[in-house]
Amino acid sequence: MRCLSIAFQTDKSPAEYIALAKLVDRYPFDVVSVYGDAPFHPSFGPLLLMAPHLRRARLGPAGVSPARMAPVDMAANTALLDATAPGGAYLGIVRGAWLDAHGIAEPSRPLTAIHEAVEIVRLILSGESGGYAGDIYHLADHVRAPYPLPAAPIPIMIGSWGPKLCALAGEIADEVKVGGSANPAVVPVIRQRIAAGERQAGRSPGTVGVVLGAVSVVDEDRQAARVLARRELALYLPVVAALDPTTTVEPELIARVEEHVNRGDSEAAAALIPDDLLDRFALAGNPADLIEHCQALFAAGVSRIEFGTPHGLKPETGIRLLGEKVLPALQEFEG
Repeated sequence: MRCLSIAFQTDKSPAEYIALAKLVDRYPFDVVSVYGDAPFHPSFGPLLLMAPHLRRARLGPAGVSPARMAPVDMAANTALLDATAPGGAYLGIVRGAWLDAHGIAEPSRPLTAIHEAVEIVRLILSGESGGYAGDIYHLADHVRAPYPLPAAPIPIMIGSWGPKLCALAGEIADEVKVGGSANPAVVPVIRQRIAAGERQAGRSPGTVGVVLGAVSVVDEDRQAARVLARRELALYLPVVAALDPTTTVEPELIARVEEHVNRGDSEAAAALIPDDLLDRFALAGNPADLIEHCQALFAAGVSRIEFGTPHGLKPETGIRLLGEKVLPALQEFEG
């Protein structure tokens, strides 16, 4: 099943979260996500503000790091979100980014931490007890959820580009999100990495969906949309360019982009990003551009596309164009 979702940065006031949720609810988005990187608001607060105003979309964080939240709290927050959101909840789990810069220590074995976090969340949300004894996390035998539980299993998404974590997701997750990519060529690579875990767990090929999410800017003024997308991408390109095994970017170019960004000159940084590079790491242009780009992603095997911030020259305008022009065309896509 092909899905379309929209994601928001958690840098807003309570009133802004609610207003955005009401706007998004006018359109048939399948999923609404929020980010949660430090030092922004942690994910579940904004999600709980938005949930009562989203009547059909599934809500979730993309995603939560075990370095910042214990699995028992992931389970409790997810249960509360699922009870609040009419369309239900999902849980996204990631290693986390920029942890050192914010004084956050990552577990010494991050993949083990993610594996055990998923097991504990599922154990608690199943209503079972009996304890848990992992290499990193432990629960006493009497621990069980004291709150209302979800009526159905909560989908688990793991964020990753890497082969080891993608393979782990192939064993235990429902989706893998490749954050910061809009590149159709990377999809077969990610599917191959997931497939190693699917085989290990005896799951059918393709059991785990692939989600691509990236900076998204849509406007009737194509050129203006792509200029803004370049500025937004300049902040992330030094990180994501090195993660894509299908893309070779000259180290000198990345160094120059990063130098301009660090000096606060986003325009100079953006001017260095060529069209082909922009299109691998962002969704940018007029509605027809985004429709064509997303069709290529679906044809490559993506199961969900997530439109990331800032959405448009003005966020509200971008959301309306996505909802009124891009989503209807993609829902009819048969390729």
